[in-house]
Amino acid sequence: MNIKALGALAAVALLAACSNAPTTTTASTGSGAMTAQSGPAPGSEEQLVADVGDRVFFAFDKSTLTPADRATLARQAQWLMKYPNVDVLVAGNCDPRGTETYNLALGHRRANAARDYLVAKGVAASRIETMSYGKSCLVSPGNTQQDYEQDRVAITSVQGFNPQHCN
Repeated sequence: MNIKALGALAAVALLAACSNAPTTTTASTGSGAMTAQSGPAPGSEEQLVADVGDRVFFAFDKSTLTPADRATLARQAQWLMKYPNVDVLVAGNCDPRGTETYNLALGHRRANAARDYLVAKGVAASRIETMSYGKSCLVSPGNTQQDYEQDRVAITSVQGFNPQHCN
């Protein structure tokens, strides 16, 4: 009788062990050690957007930085100092009102304001390219005040990445 009880107990123990997900440990040592990483890759566009912020916003017809803009750009500068191999593009944008010529110039002023702040914080100017989309590549293509506010922006992106998908 004891053998039957012992066999049943062993069967229950085996079933209970099978119901748990296996735990794995991946402790590696030496030059081939790899660690699991969660979240965006360090120094990537995704990390810039998620952890730092890639946009600074401007008032209508302005290219001056607000305190919130300066805080975002200060975080970008710190991030760029941490990843010295990363170069960025700062693209200035405008809402659709005004002429193309005027908005291209305003977009350049906005991109340059962001670049100048990054340089003042210690980022090498050679790592920052600027351009203006003017009103040709709207961030928010609607015609509401909220859309216009989203369009009046300078967007910092890792070189080679085009968050606006514009040419």
